[in-house]
Amino acid sequence: MLQRIVTDLQGVRLAGRAGHWDLSVADGRIAGLRPSGRNGGGLITPLFADPHVHLDKTYTLQRMPRRAGSLHDAIEMMAQDVPNWTPEDIRQRAQLALSRAFAHGTGRMRSHIDWHDDRPPAAWQVLGDLAQEWQGRIKLELASLTPLDAFATHGEAIARRIATSGGVLGAFVYRNDNLAEGVARVFDLAERFDLPLDFHVDEGTDPLAQGFDAILTETERRGLAGRVLCGHACALSVRPADEVGQLLDRAAAAGLGLVALPACNAWLQDATGERTPRLRGIAPIREARAAGMQVMFGSDNVCDGFFPHGDYDPADAWRLAVLLGHLEPEDWLDAVTTLPAGWSGGAAPLTEGAAADFIHFAVNNADELASRPTAGRTVWRDGNPIAPLNGAIPC
Repeated sequence: MLQRIVTDLQGVRLAGRAGHWDLSVADGRIAGLRPSGRNGGGLITPLFADPHVHLDKTYTLQRMPRRAGSLHDAIEMMAQDVPNWTPEDIRQRAQLALSRAFAHGTGRMRSHIDWHDDRPPAAWQVLGDLAQEWQGRIKLELASLTPLDAFATHGEAIARRIATSGGVLGAFVYRNDNLAEGVARVFDLAERFDLPLDFHVDEGTDPLAQGFDAILTETERRGLAGRVLCGHACALSVRPADEVGQLLDRAAAAGLGLVALPACNAWLQDATGERTPRLRGIAPIREARAAGMQVMFGSDNVCDGFFPHGDYDPADAWRLAVLLGHLEPEDWLDAVTTLPAGWSGGAAPLTEGAAADFIHFAVNNADELASRPTAGRTVWRDGNPIAPLNGAIPC
């Protein structure tokens, strides 16, 4: 008769819960969870969820001719590399990215994929296949990334194909002509094909960039609470405070979600290459959460023409957001765990009887985690600690 193996983690802190706890694991599940009189047992968080990455572009840094001097410079450099994106090239790079993310404790991820015409890009099929292969380890969700103006000619074909593969309809919006009309067109397609929406919006520090406003208006008008995410929204950081406050109040009431990308935005915004950047382009995340919006953080680009660093570790995005935004660390752990997980179908909480999928950090609290990026980390999946992933990455 096989002996039932039980692992006890005593005196741990649980993200989002006060006090200390004794947590036991058996048969792949959390078998017990009791208040503890002990302490010093470490910090446990749910698995990470990364709501905004670009697996089609990742690990192409060594093929870039230079470091990007602006967002549009990065776009041009990446476009020059697209002929190298064979299915095998994409697969190899994305497979490494998923392996890194899994080892760091990511259980869910949404990847944007550049899509500019009627034909699905090679990455859509490759990453769709990888999503199937990674089932049970990472839930990989795919979102198209199409320039807003391209929807006039290619939008229906793109939306129709996405609807057959269970993806997300996405658009890049920045100071477009006929902005309201273009945004309404994307929403029309989303409603027609029953698709969630995800926008790259106002990724710049120009106060005249007001795509966020147009997206908010359509979300309100159509009652699409919980169906629309806005990523970046950098321009909100330089618009008048009272104007931004009114927008955020409306966005919270409308159920619009916000994903901040602290690493890539701090790197590219106001990047002249000749002086220290003055404008960092981080969306007003504190004000957004205070208004009642769901605010999340994502890794965004990793080791490519947009951002030359990164390792698919949402703890890095969280830590950088804490530092740049002057955030209370404990209060914002949900921005890389439960909140983004909820936008992709939800994840089980850390409760008795739930699957033993969590991350155990060798720190006393979230403040220490923000201060010690090299603190010990053990990722538990199905009741077992997984082996850490070593080796170099092509950055």
